[in-house]
Formats: sequence, structure tokens, C-alpha cells
Amino acid sequence: MKRALPIVIIVGVFAISILSFRYLKSPVTNTPGTVAPATPVNRTGPVKLGAEPPHTLGDINAPVLFEEFGDFECSPCGALHPILKSISAEFGSGVVIVFREFPLVTKHKHALEAAQAAEAASLQGKFWEMHNLLFENQKAWREAADVRPIFEEYAKRIGLVIDRFRQDLTSETVSRRIALDRERGSWIGVVGTPTVFLNGHEIPLESLTIEKLRPLVNAELHSIKN
Repeated sequence: MKRALPIVIIVGVFAISILSFRYLKSPVTNTPGTVAPATPVNRTGPVKLGAEPPHTLGDINAPVLFEEFGDFECSPCGALHPILKSISAEFGSGVVIVFREFPLVTKHKHALEAAQAAEAASLQGKFWEMHNLLFENQKAWREAADVRPIFEEYAKRIGLVIDRFRQDLTSETVSRRIALDRERGSWIGVVGTPTVFLNGHEIPLESLTIEKLRPLVNAELHSIKN
């Protein structure tokens, strides 16, 4: 395990470097007014990379990168979940999706706890499994008085060690990852969820549909081939 640790660190740093480069350097290839360039509010300050390594679904070297800033209790985020899932399935190795924690704690009473559950699951290698359960069962837990038993049931369902899951929920590692993702979002200018960037350019909320995302992805793939 000790021998493998440097390799894990190198891979994580490499992945973050790619994400930062693609965000800062990606050209505007979409129709003007359709995908607007992201405008970080603090360009002169240090680059905020977010939690390392990021949660990625797909090959980090894929030509099309979606970076989503989401809140598990946010209804529009829940509606976006199956859409991005379909885009990932349709385009396969051409697309990678990065999820960033951006819980709106002043609006959603369980947003932080849900983010903690996802991050605690990630420490046992099951982030996306918990991510999917949280979104797909959003209506079942969002109005609950106490979500802890519900999230523990999800943890059992995906095969987590429950004692470790409970300890990790409020650990410094989990808190730090959430804070780093929020810092990155604030640096870019994220104020609500879902906020999604396609190769570094913000997608308007009204364009987050399968019918509108498909041509945007095709346009990016076409521009790269040419």
C-alpha cells in the first residue's frame, strides 16, 4: 500500500492539472450566446482547483469535460442527473463528468449532510453509487426530519463499512473536500445550482436538456477533430 501511495498522488495531481488547464485555456467553439465563457470573480488570485482528486465519471482525457456544481437536495440538480447520465452513456469515452460539491446550506436543510454522505462514501470508493442514490431518491429524504438513518441505509445498500461511514461523515477530510469545491465554485462565480461548465464555458440553465446538450457535445467533438 505504501509503495502505491506515490502513484495515487501523482495521478491525482495530474488529473487536477488537466482540469485546471482545460478550464483556463479551452477555446470558445460554440455558437455565441449558447455557451458563454465562464468569468471567475478573482482571476488575479490563485487558481482554485477544488478537491483533489475530483470525482470523475469517464476518462479524464476525454475531449469533452462537463464540470457540475451541484446540491443533492436541489430539485433542478435532481432533474439534471438522468440527463447527464444519458449524455455519458451516449457519448461514452468522448465525455467525462466532474461533480463538485456546492451545498446551498441556507436554502436546503439537508444539503450539507447529503454532501457529507457522498464524500464519506467516496473514501470507500463508492462516491458515484451514493451520488446516484441521493439524486434518484431525493423526494424520499428531502422532507425527512432526520436523514442520518436514511443515508446509513443507502451506505449499507452499496456495501460500505457502516462504522467507518459514520466516522467519516464529520471528518476533517470530508469537510475539507466540500470546502475546497465551494471555494472553486465561488472563484468561478457560481451562485446557484446546478451550474454546469462545458469545456470551461457555462451552459445556461435553460440549455440543460438532452435535446440542447447533444448538439453542444457534437460541436465540441467536431471542432476537436478539425
